[in-house]
Amino acid sequence: MQVKRGLLTRRLIVSAALVFAPLSIVAFQGNDASAAQLLNRSLTLQAGATDGGSLPGGDVNHLFQFDIPSTDSLGSIEFRYCTTAGIGATGCTTPTGLDTTSATLGSEAGSDVTGFSIVNTTNGVPYLTRTAAAPTANDTALLRIDGVINPTGVNESFFVRISTYTATDTTGTAIDQGTVTASTAEPIIISGTMPESLIFCTGEEISTTLGIPDCSTATPGLIEFDQLFSPTDTASTRSQMSASTNAGFGYVITVNGDTLTSGANEIDPMATATTGVRGTGQFGLNLVENTVTTTTIPVGLNVAPTPDAGDLRGEPTADYDTPDTFKFLTGDTVASSTNGGLGPTNAQIYTVSYIVNVPGNQAAGTYTTTLTYICTPTF
Repeated sequence: MQVKRGLLTRRLIVSAALVFAPLSIVAFQGNDASAAQLLNRSLTLQAGATDGGSLPGGDVNHLFQFDIPSTDSLGSIEFRYCTTAGIGATGCTTPTGLDTTSATLGSEAGSDVTGFSIVNTTNGVPYLTRTAAAPTANDTALLRIDGVINPTGVNESFFVRISTYTATDTTGTAIDQGTVTASTAEPIIISGTMPESLIFCTGEEISTTLGIPDCSTATPGLIEFDQLFSPTDTASTRSQMSASTNAGFGYVITVNGDTLTSGANEIDPMATATTGVRGTGQFGLNLVENTVTTTTIPVGLNVAPTPDAGDLRGEPTADYDTPDTFKFLTGDTVASSTNGGLGPTNAQIYTVSYIVNVPGNQAAGTYTTTLTYICTPTF
């Protein structure tokens, strides 16, 4: 709630508009001819340690800003909280629920408006005091009072009547005066649920979107080797997969399937981790960048982004994490989110490299296999 008042032929002009917290409102020219007006006045309700600035009954901070036109010696500044606008103590009722008795002076600024301490003995009428000194004309004061308990009414307007004094205890005639207003506000509560999550995909290639692995870009998984099988050379190819989870104990990825077969003929799987040897029957894989090269593609890439033992935990497991060493055993765990301890991780892309070596007597035919990668999170 924002309210403004001006002095116009002694008539009070009031307007109202809905505003959202935190509120910074300037309002109400005073009508005491004996005191000058504090100019450019505002009160901003700022969040406290736990509560939003306009929360009804919230423990918050009140930031006052105003220009001081007078150069009279300044010893104290009174902040009188009321349910109505006005000047001084006349007709002032303290807002319900307001509590200033635990308030502290949070900050102060202004070339000649510093050196204060707070007196909070009387609820609703805290004041700042110092050894009296004259400010420069129109010096801007920025004074934040912390630990104010807001009025408890919802969407309740309240007013703070500000008065400056030469005396250090707010006695005597006010030098300058002005009123500001603010309002509590109904809190807007926003709620959402993050469910248990696993994002996992496989394909020939997986790209990133804005630097993040994106499973929607995964291409189909029908993959050809880079060359015909030969006892004099190593054939290779690759696929990719991506995984992320918020599971507290992370994930493990297993490979499942058979070795390459053509009818009754097969290529021997690499049941233990070993290097490739041309002229022997071998089918194996790993998940790292290798020094082995082929005529068309590099053999493998390391997991990306690189695991950092924090937000990125995914890494190849033993037997599948050594360059130029390959293995294939169905049911093996080939990767897991164990870097820095088993736990949740953001998305990473694994590149799986496959190699084939054959002996000279390998039967001719088209050799195929279907591999299934299973990612299992543990919550």
